[in-house]
Amino acid sequence: MPRKVWIIRRKSNMFYLFLILIIILTAGGISLSQSLKPVFSTKEGPAAFYRADIDEKKIAVTFNISWGEERALPILETLREKQIKAAFFISGAWAERHPDIVEEIMKDGHTIGNHGFRYEHYPRLEEKEIIRDLNLSHKKIKDVTQEDVKYFRPPHGDFNKDVLELISRFGYSVIHWSAGGSDLQNPGVDNIVKNVTKEVKPGDVLLLHASDSAKQTGEALPVIIDKLQEDGYEFVELEELISQAEGNVEDIE
Repeated sequence: MPRKVWIIRRKSNMFYLFLILIIILTAGGISLSQSLKPVFSTKEGPAAFYRADIDEKKIAVTFNISWGEERALPILETLREKQIKAAFFISGAWAERHPDIVEEIMKDGHTIGNHGFRYEHYPRLEEKEIIRDLNLSHKKIKDVTQEDVKYFRPPHGDFNKDVLELISRFGYSVIHWSAGGSDLQNPGVDNIVKNVTKEVKPGDVLLLHASDSAKQTGEALPVIIDKLQEDGYEFVELEELISQAEGNVEDIE
């Protein structure tokens, strides 16, 4: 069954956002552990960003990490050699276990986002469970990074309108993706490269994984980068795509 993805149109007015958040947080008993920040918003409600509707051949690469320590460092080395900045969505539990790798990610200038704590499907949880997970993941990541990260990718990429609205109360901007390599399934290096590159479009957000369960991503990554650059694509930071984004409500499978 298709789920809605709300695409960024514009950032909401901060004054009214502040008032609304204060009312919601006071009434709902939510502990907001980070500074208030703009969230993506449309007239339909909170939005999730998954691509920018642009003509320039610019794309951003993102990685999810929730388990292990062996795969992340080689991926960081490849990005360093290729001089590419990525976004890493890390679980709070993983950040707590591997602060040294988080430090390497930050030292190389990559963006860090929150990927939850328990890695469970948010739409299947009760609201209080999601709130607990958001609070815990934010705290654990801030303990390591000393920063309030502003981007959130729901565990499993699974969300609905209610989940989006709840996450927005925490001041997070939700990031989805528009192209991926199915690398978590370890289909083979060639298949990962093909999956990522065959239908990539300007403005896409690429999804890959740096968890130890993604055993072939590290080998596929330099091939993906080289091929896309040969095709004229420029890897840019997620923030740059977001700044150029404008789109409509769409359905995706």
